[in-house]
Amino acid sequence: MTRKKIEMLDVVNYILLTLIAMAMIYPFLNVASVSFSSYHAYVNNPMMIWPKDFNVNAYKEIMKSGILWQSYINTIVVTASGVGLGIVMYILTAYSLSKKVLKGRSTLMVLIIFTMLFNGGLIPNYYLMRSLGLLDTLPALILPALVTGFNLILMKNFFESLPEELEEAAKIDGASDPYILFRIVVPLSKPIIATLCLFAAVGYWNNFFNAIIYIRSNTKWPLMLYLREVIEGASAMAQSANIADLGEDTMTSETIKYATLMLVMVPILCVYPFLQKYFVKGIMLGSVKG
Repeated sequence: MTRKKIEMLDVVNYILLTLIAMAMIYPFLNVASVSFSSYHAYVNNPMMIWPKDFNVNAYKEIMKSGILWQSYINTIVVTASGVGLGIVMYILTAYSLSKKVLKGRSTLMVLIIFTMLFNGGLIPNYYLMRSLGLLDTLPALILPALVTGFNLILMKNFFESLPEELEEAAKIDGASDPYILFRIVVPLSKPIIATLCLFAAVGYWNNFFNAIIYIRSNTKWPLMLYLREVIEGASAMAQSANIADLGEDTMTSETIKYATLMLVMVPILCVYPFLQKYFVKGIMLGSVKG
C-alpha cells in the first residue's frame, strides 16, 4: 500500500471517528442544555446543544426534595459497600482459583461458568431475599450483584499472567501465602482491580431492577428508582413550580427530567477519568488466558 493511500485511509478514519464521537456526545450536550434552559427556549428548539435563556430553576426545584439526598446517600452506601466487599471476594477467590494445586479447581470453574449461562430466576431470588429477611433493605441491592462469573474469571486470568518467579522468590525468603497475596500480588494487580471497581461501581450506581423488586420504602430508594419517580411526576412538578413562580412558565417536564438526569450522571462520570488509564490494560491482561 502506497504512502498516499495510507494517508487517505487515515483521513477517512479520523472523519469516521469524529462523526462517531459527535454522535455519542450529542445526547449528553442536549440533556445538559435543556436542563439549563427556559420553557420557551426548549419549545422553540428542543434539539439544542447550547443553553438558551440560561437558568437553574429546574435544579432548584429538584433539590427541594429530601428524597433526592436520601437516594444519593443510599446509592453511595450501596456502591461503596458493593465495590469494597466485591473486590475483597474477587481477590481471595480468584487467587485461590489461579493455583493449579487447588483440588477440584476444574470443577469449581465449571460451576462458575454455569452461573454465567443459567440462574435461578426472578421468583426464586425473591423468595431467597424474603427468607433471609432482606426485603426492603439496602443489602438486598448489594448481595445479588456482589460477585459475577465474568469478573471473577478476568481477575483469575490476570493472576495467572503474573510471573511465577515472584512468588517462588518470596517463598524462598520465608513469605507466607497471605503475605505474598497482599504485599506482592495485590500491588501488582492495580489495573485489574481498578477495572473491576469501575464495572462494579457503574453496575451498582445504575441499579434499577433490583430496587423495583426488593425495595418498598421511599427512604431506601436508590437514585435510579428516584429518577423513575421524577420522570413519572415531572409534569405535575413543573406545573406546581410554574404556578408558584407567579404563573410564569419557567420550566417544563423535560427540563425537570433532564436536570435530574444530569444530577444522576455527573458523579459516576467524574470517577471514570481516574480509572481510565487502568481500564484497557486490565481488560487485555485479564483476558489473555482461558
